[in-house]
Amino acid sequence: MSNKIVVGITQGDSNGISYEVIVKALTDSRVIEICTPVIYGSSKLFGFYKKQVHETEGMVTNVIANPSEIHHKRINIINCVPETVVAEPGKSTPESAKAAFQSLEKAVEHLKKGEIDVLVTAPFNKASMNRDGFHFSGHTEYLAKEFNSIDSLMFMVSSDLKVGLVTNHLPLKDVPGKISKELIEKKCRIMIDSLRKDFGIEHPKVAVLSLNPHCGEEGLMGHEEEEIIKPAIKELKESDELVFGPYSPDGFFSSPVYKKFDAILAMYHDQGLIPFKSLSFEEGVNYTAGLPVIRTSPDHGTAFDIAGKNKASHSSMLSAIFMAVDIFRKRKEYDQLRVNPLRVEIPTSRNND
Repeated sequence: MSNKIVVGITQGDSNGISYEVIVKALTDSRVIEICTPVIYGSSKLFGFYKKQVHETEGMVTNVIANPSEIHHKRINIINCVPETVVAEPGKSTPESAKAAFQSLEKAVEHLKKGEIDVLVTAPFNKASMNRDGFHFSGHTEYLAKEFNSIDSLMFMVSSDLKVGLVTNHLPLKDVPGKISKELIEKKCRIMIDSLRKDFGIEHPKVAVLSLNPHCGEEGLMGHEEEEIIKPAIKELKESDELVFGPYSPDGFFSSPVYKKFDAILAMYHDQGLIPFKSLSFEEGVNYTAGLPVIRTSPDHGTAFDIAGKNKASHSSMLSAIFMAVDIFRKRKEYDQLRVNPLRVEIPTSRNND
């Protein structure tokens, strides 16, 4: 019997850097010590990229048909993409996009059944996926639909910085029309709830950014701050949450003030991700807060330009694996505290043969 946390890892786009960063991350002996990895993809593709990575001599894999066959001291691989898929590093192809979707579908199927504990998704190319029939703007939106979560939050997380988004993958021209007082409150409450149960921060302090330059300059550069953002912050404060702002993003991230907050709520994608990736790229993780399950991902894309060249850093993938395990444990601890606040047991995964 084993109590190790089972981590499902999707292959992402097999022509990008996904397999490279997965292989490199799994060369770290700490991974097998704290969890059991299960890769959803292809043992053939895994082997192709493994040959390009140094220091993999001691890596032992176990090809299985389903999670009931897991070996807890090996890297498990579930072949769930066609054998005909070949590695073409640097090329965006319909075959690699379809395989990425098949990998994700199978992993989500097992996550729903509780056959794996957490999910780590390697990056895919959104344009290629949508051409192949994937009608979502990203993993976040797909998983929210699959797990019937009306509300979720794209939450970029590192050890020093946490940034959530009010809007995710939207054209910039559509952002102002999407933002509302209700949406800001909803996203902020998801963030606060996640900080408490997923990260163990009992009284989180949150900063909210403005939409317009200089916080709208009292209406001169926009009315969203006065009419939408400030009323949302006021409502949150009245429910005893530590929420402050709005802050002008340029000055906010260019000074140490951002370090005084446990998390920051940005209005749109680039407003939050540009400073996050500038400050935390090597260890940054994309976490989907608000789901009943745990999903993390590296904070980078497919990087076709360096695919197959053994140049990709695996730091973010490794952080994504470790963070998924940490959040699983934190949730167990949080649930135990709610049931019995005077007794906290060491959190473990479900038993697996």
